[in-house]
Amino acid sequence: MWQIFIGSLILSIIHATIPNHWIPLIVIGKTEHWSQRETLTATTITGFAHALSTVFVGFIVGFIGYKLSKSHELISRVVSPAILVIIGIIYLVIDIRKSHQHIHFDLTRVDRSSKSKWTIVISLSISMFLTPCAEIEAYYFQAGTIGWIGIMIVSAVYVITTVIMMLALVYFGIRGIKRFDFHYLEHHEKQVTGIVLILLGIIAYFS
Repeated sequence: MWQIFIGSLILSIIHATIPNHWIPLIVIGKTEHWSQRETLTATTITGFAHALSTVFVGFIVGFIGYKLSKSHELISRVVSPAILVIIGIIYLVIDIRKSHQHIHFDLTRVDRSSKSKWTIVISLSISMFLTPCAEIEAYYFQAGTIGWIGIMIVSAVYVITTVIMMLALVYFGIRGIKRFDFHYLEHHEKQVTGIVLILLGIIAYFS
């Protein structure tokens, strides 16, 4: 259980700190002259929309892992860790070939011609909902092999961590704190995620 908890926490933190998840919210808030409270409210709503869609897909992936592991012990012992390692290697190859293209919606492209705050927030929420996090979906398969409790742990950790991290980063961004440099993560997210997935796969195999 602790392995699933720690693994999902690490992946969630990496995911939430990607700049295009929170910097556009700061930019939009300043452009529309939103108060700090309004910007943080928009961050909470869009963060939950993004996290919930990821959890929805994750439940399906986790359920598949759960059903397969009940019939075949090989799934939970070998196949599931192997999937994590393989996906991790794929991410590393993509990063090495410098063909990195983050799958999430670019919030800076949202049409802000309307001055209605809720129009903007709803647009952002829909866009975020339609772009679930692919990186953590593979981990749902691993969590599913230990049952529904594993799926629930990943879901709870992912939703809470994503929203809290986005809120914290937007808050500090509004306050003008620029001590943290996320440039490397922005351009090498798949490299970092790939390494983490490979390590988690190896740990799962030998545990």
